Amino acid sequence: MKFVVTVDRDEDGVYVAECAAIPGCVSQGNTEKEALDNIKDAIRQCLEVRAERGMPLTVATYEVDIAV
Repeated sequence: MKFVVTVDRDEDGVYVAECAAIPGCVSQGNTEKEALDNIKDAIRQCLEVRAERGMPLTVATYEVDIAV
């Protein structure tokens, strides 16, 4: 499976990665690479827990255009 993740640097300099398709699926790392590696593990674990609980694995995500 492929997922879109976002990576942002917080005020403490820690990289925070989030997978919007899986509510609550967030991880972090000291580098962008570490955050990406960690979110992969988090995604696997979140999918496992959601499957065990009979929850949908993901929620719908959409890309929208906004004029700025």
